[in-house]
Amino acid sequence: MNSSQLLITSGFCGFIAFLITFLVMPSLIKRLKNAEIVGRDIHKLTKPEVAEMGGIGILLGFALAIMVGVYLCPAWQPQLTITLVVILLTGVIGMVDDLIMLSSKEKLILLWIAGLPIMWVTPPNVGIIYMLFIPVAVSIASNLTNMLAGLNGIETGLGIIALTSLTFSCIIMNKFDVAIISFSMLGALIAFLFYNKYPANVFPGDVGTLIIGACIAIIAFIGRVKIIAFIVLLPNIIDGILKFYSAGVMERQNYKPTQVDEEGKLVAPQGGFNSLIRSVLKRPMKENQVVYIIWSIGIIFGLIGILVAYFARGTIV
Repeated sequence: MNSSQLLITSGFCGFIAFLITFLVMPSLIKRLKNAEIVGRDIHKLTKPEVAEMGGIGILLGFALAIMVGVYLCPAWQPQLTITLVVILLTGVIGMVDDLIMLSSKEKLILLWIAGLPIMWVTPPNVGIIYMLFIPVAVSIASNLTNMLAGLNGIETGLGIIALTSLTFSCIIMNKFDVAIISFSMLGALIAFLFYNKYPANVFPGDVGTLIIGACIAIIAFIGRVKIIAFIVLLPNIIDGILKFYSAGVMERQNYKPTQVDEEGKLVAPQGGFNSLIRSVLKRPMKENQVVYIIWSIGIIFGLIGILVAYFARGTIV
């Protein structure tokens, strides 16, 4: 295949992911509600019940798109198959976490194990320390995209921004093997946002948020675009640093949630940990306004990532 054919194939896989996720979500939302897999939207005055674990739809769309990619591009079968295995394992860990709430330590260890298969498709002649760092990066990235969450559409939107930046970067740098991966996750996330945007009909759950970070880490190492992946994850990294610096390692049940005033606006609670969201909440704001500001921060770093890719063409970043 030439570069044009590869680009068309990658885009087709993204379309498949979008179509499957978009079509499956209405039925999935209904089934999740019937099974009482729901959560309270605590950032609304009425605190409505919303379907949880909607990330299953993202996982399904992505998985089937990657299978199509394996069929259409047999030369990339090892990379795509390993990617599928890692994302499926990460998704299963997310489902378990949604249902029984794993501790931070348990989740980190399990995600590290889920990332181990990527070691088989990394560039040759790398050291053992580099190899062992790969699953660590998967674990860290997954947790970072899981931490900056909780507002309608925020994690999905940030994932779309990050994957859009990585997709353009891969195209610029002719890394079409990982372009299939980025297009597939991007298509699934765009479809999911239709149901997850404010006011949300479904939450992604950990099954949805964890696989976003895992996918970014996979693209970083298989596509050798680690610096760009780091840049697009900077909103999540900043959020993680703020939380760790202000509160250390906390279990989620100990979090003091953002409050809602009588006008339905979000208010940062007195005391507690700091975060990127609470840094934005210097005054009461509507939920969707906060989300747009966080997305804007993500867009800035996404554009920086694309610029780095443009000026780094032909090099390993």
